[in-house]
Amino acid sequence: MDFDYVIVGGGSAGSVLAARLSEDPSISVCLLEAGGEGKSILVRAPLGISVMVSGKPFPINNWAFNSVPQTELNNRTTYHPRGKALGGSSAINAQLYVRGQKEDYDGWVEKGADGWSFDEVLPYFKKSESNQRGESELHGASGPLQVSEQRSPAPITHAFIAAAEGRQIKRNNDFNGDDQEGVGLYQVTQFHQEDKKGERCSAAAAYLHPIMDRPNLTILTHAHTTRVLFEGKKAVGVEYKRKRKLETVNAKREVILSAGAFQSPQLLMLSGVGPADELAKHNIPVLHDLPGVGKNLQDHLDYTLSYRSNKPDMLGLGLKPGIQLLKEVMKWRKDGSGRIASPAGEGGAFLKTSPDLDRPDIQLHLVISIVDQHGQKLYRGYGYGCHICVLRPKSTGEVGLNSANPMDAPRIDPNYLSDPDDMDVMVKGIRMTREIMEGPELSEYREDMLYEIGHDEESIKQAVRERAETIYHPIGTCKMGKDAMSVVGSDLKVHGMEGLRVIDASVMPSLISGNTNAPTIMIAEKASDMILEKPLLSAERASEQVSS
Repeated sequence: MDFDYVIVGGGSAGSVLAARLSEDPSISVCLLEAGGEGKSILVRAPLGISVMVSGKPFPINNWAFNSVPQTELNNRTTYHPRGKALGGSSAINAQLYVRGQKEDYDGWVEKGADGWSFDEVLPYFKKSESNQRGESELHGASGPLQVSEQRSPAPITHAFIAAAEGRQIKRNNDFNGDDQEGVGLYQVTQFHQEDKKGERCSAAAAYLHPIMDRPNLTILTHAHTTRVLFEGKKAVGVEYKRKRKLETVNAKREVILSAGAFQSPQLLMLSGVGPADELAKHNIPVLHDLPGVGKNLQDHLDYTLSYRSNKPDMLGLGLKPGIQLLKEVMKWRKDGSGRIASPAGEGGAFLKTSPDLDRPDIQLHLVISIVDQHGQKLYRGYGYGCHICVLRPKSTGEVGLNSANPMDAPRIDPNYLSDPDDMDVMVKGIRMTREIMEGPELSEYREDMLYEIGHDEESIKQAVRERAETIYHPIGTCKMGKDAMSVVGSDLKVHGMEGLRVIDASVMPSLISGNTNAPTIMIAEKASDMILEKPLLSAERASEQVSS
């Protein structure tokens, strides 16, 4: 089979690319996805995250990766769920719509990613977005991605916001507005139109599912890509495994890797593109020695303060919560409201751990259930917790190979807390959050803490080493830039190769200050215009497009 463009990975970036490139009927596109179509009830129902993310008793729409032992986390391995379906991780995430801070993108330019400043990416955020609040200077209203107000935030969430305000933290009604700092409700990637109101709006549901019958678009699900095919240093297709058979598909113009921060570098290395020493360990012939492939892995490490509660107006386990959940299912099926529509992480905050800082350096997620070890460890009854993460960690890790077998998982080493500054910020963040969680506004909900920790610095550090986990934002392993360790240029073409791009979260030079799904969608929107050689959107053109 011959196509103009072959896209590997139907996640947040791949869904956007397949939809945008195939808008031109003269262009043929093939999208390969290792998972299914991402249309099941577990994906459509926002609370389905509680079943999919844990990977227990078996993975559903989830790669369910694990890291190597982490030295600074008492040599624990960390669990890394990643989406395995059309929509990728947007099919199993908490749906929070967060862009990060202006300075994040301006910082990318300082790192050599020309053309990716905030003013230059804002038009693509707006292009992608259909915000329930309507069009504004910072928001779009007619894009494919539905961004909604939460339908039924729980009382505990409002109490958390009040507790933060009681600690002199200002209310923020738009974390994607002019100023990110403050406490409030998250907006979510959820349908707000009548026929799908309250359903998850994954990248696939937004961009791909409505146009899957386009004659110039071929989508192959359950197709696991094994390597990129080259003629010299020109990418000409890919090999993939489907129904136990190895097959190939040819690309007349480009191969685009959109397999994510773990698997895009893995595919490059399996194909002979990457650090020569890593390839030599697995007897993979070196096509192109590119030392930055797999390096610069960054992720948000997260610690959770969890509490038991006797209040039934949140999520829980047991007979009474089970009966309650059945009622909530009926409510959701009727009008898209209730607990089934909850992102679980309903409220949040972006805070400065020091008044000397010019912008927030920690993020909080208030979750209306007890989430321990990603939901792998369950508790009867009700509870809630607040997640704390360091927004701009200095620690970096890497992705490598466990073997030359493409069906094996990549070797993932986030190298958490290798820079001691990250632990210092985490300790400050936990102390600030504990003040909120122990405020009088939450007293009617609060019973005992799930894991008691002391107030002294060493006790907090010990708790972090024992229980901190990822909050699912890996990036950077095929970073944009011009230095010797960059993998792609600002056009997202792989250095030293032809006909090959990487377009996903792996190209981010540094981690943004927030959740990574919306920025990944933005990257693919901007990249689509680059590939099609369209004039790049300006803020003025984006506003015209939204209003037209």
